[in-house]
Order: sequence, then C-alpha cells, then structure tokens
Amino acid sequence: MIFQIALACLVGVVVIYLSLAFLKLITFHKDYQNVPDLKGIPLVNLSQVIQEENLRFEIIDSSKYTPNFPPLSVIEHLPGPGKQVKENRKIYITLNPSGYRRISVPDVVQITRRNAQVKLMSVGFEIGEITFKNDIGKDMVLEMRYKGESLTPGTLLQKTAEIDLVLGNGRR
Repeated sequence: MIFQIALACLVGVVVIYLSLAFLKLITFHKDYQNVPDLKGIPLVNLSQVIQEENLRFEIIDSSKYTPNFPPLSVIEHLPGPGKQVKENRKIYITLNPSGYRRISVPDVVQITRRNAQVKLMSVGFEIGEITFKNDIGKDMVLEMRYKGESLTPGTLLQKTAEIDLVLGNGRR
C-alpha cells in the first residue's frame, strides 16, 4: 500500500515536471525582445515600425492633446520603451489628437472683468486684447470677441483660443 502511494506521488511529480518543461518549450520561455520607443512616431509610419519589430498594436486613446508632439503621433504606449515582451505582443498606443478639443464659451457678459477672466481661464480659454468703451459700468464686460468678430455665449471654440473683451470705462 505504501509502495503504491509512493509510486503514485512519483508519477505525479514526473507528470508535472514534464508538463512544465513542455509548456516552457511551446511558450518560448525566456525568448523576449525589447519594446522600441515609439513616442513621436506619426500614425502613418507606425504600422511599418511595429511590423519590423514583429509586434502588433491597438490604439486605445487619443483624448488629451499634447502640443509637444505632432498631431496624430504616439504620445505614450504600454508596455513602455525598453520593456521585454514576446514576439507578436500587442502594444497599446495613445495618440495625440489633431488639436485641442472644442468647448463652449461661457456667458461672461455683464459681469466684472476679474470674474470674467477667472471664468474664461478656468475652462481653458486665454484672455486676449482688452479694450474699453464708454459705458457707466466700469470694468463690466460689454462684449466678447474672437478674431475681431462678436462672440455669443455657447459658441464652440478650440480650447486655448484667445478671447478679447470689451469693457466699460465708467463714463457715460
């Protein structure tokens, strides 16, 4: 009886050892390659670079615009550069969009200059030229302009657009 239990344990250990050795063989254990640095590579060249490295890619995101990189180029990827992966591994790519997203212009007419600037800058716009016009409301926003044209609240503009303000000077 003890002999049979010992034999069963020995057979079990041999089967497990052979299974693990076979798995190492068919999964190319310790056969890795380094992931190249793909940052800054344009989307049109990405397929060629990835295929030369015997890898695959999938675009997972392109939501945050980064002005330091060209439009439609890789801004980050997972696994990162220098990481070791097996051949034909899928690399997950984050692309730089073609520009900043468009956002709605808030209504800042008839509020003070300071409040208008805070409100516009908090959503991502820049303050451009400030001009004054005869009006009793000193530093009160009378009008918003974009590239010389009058601007209505709710208009969609690219984030970081420069909005000019026309303010009252306190005179009638």
